[in-house]
Amino acid sequence: MAHHKSALKRIRQNRKRRLYNRSKKRLIKDAMRQVKQATSYEEGMEKLRKAMSVLDRVSSKGVIHKNNAANKKSELSKLVLRLKEQQNA
Repeated sequence: MAHHKSALKRIRQNRKRRLYNRSKKRLIKDAMRQVKQATSYEEGMEKLRKAMSVLDRVSSKGVIHKNNAANKKSELSKLVLRLKEQQNA
């Protein structure tokens, strides 16, 4: 166990940040799962907008890196475009 005041404070801060980051990462996973479960292009686009919003918010807060968010958004948009192609075919 830490003995210095600053170390004790650091432990408290880290615990708070860890809980915050865990909840935000859960939001990301849920939003991505919603997009992946979409069955139609319209539904996919609606879920994609929400997922992109979540990813932008979380990356701006520093929970994930902005490039990580960009990669996830790209992956999801490709998936939704595939839904559109399937509907047209």
